[in-house]
Amino acid sequence: MPPVSSEVVLGQLHWRYATKKFDPTRKISAADWNALEQAVTLAPSSYGLQPWKFFVIDDPAVRKSLQAVSWNQPQIVDASHLVVFCVKQNPGTADVDRYLDRISEVRGAPRESLDGFRKMLLGSMNRPGGEVDVWCSRQVYIALGVFLSAAAMLGIDACPMEGFEGEKYDQILGLTAKGYSARVIATAGYRATDDRAATTPKVRFPVGEVIEHI
Repeated sequence: MPPVSSEVVLGQLHWRYATKKFDPTRKISAADWNALEQAVTLAPSSYGLQPWKFFVIDDPAVRKSLQAVSWNQPQIVDASHLVVFCVKQNPGTADVDRYLDRISEVRGAPRESLDGFRKMLLGSMNRPGGEVDVWCSRQVYIALGVFLSAAAMLGIDACPMEGFEGEKYDQILGLTAKGYSARVIATAGYRATDDRAATTPKVRFPVGEVIEHI
């Protein structure tokens, strides 16, 4: 497959913005949404451990309940799709072994050949205090970045959002019982024609001020 041109990549990244007003009548096609789901599962993570789960909220009533604990922002209910990016709570031995089993399955590696890797992973899971939770949160934000970039390449609008009550999300969605906790959300769909943010110039510092070659 030929690579996407630099002009296309930069053009789409200039085109994207944090969409403030979605057109509630426009829905993402099943094929495009499937591509986005696959894209986010392909996101990189430290050790490849993937300490996350992504909950797609399809039920309109549930989305309405979530809007009330999301500063009543209209994107929650107007966007075609709402995704809650969650971290695994207190990842440990079972999570490491599940990952190693998957490596063995996909790559055909003898399970015992991964013992050294297992020891290293378990050591990382034993960090003091809330360090593991912070580490997991960083991985989720990597996945968010992949989701937003993939959406832009497909011509789909999206908005990353931290304006929500995480504990209320956990309660409404029953996330704690599932072993997960909400960290960030994203809405996706298509911009409304009267979203003023769409025509507001993108503000970024010049490349020369942000990037330094050493």
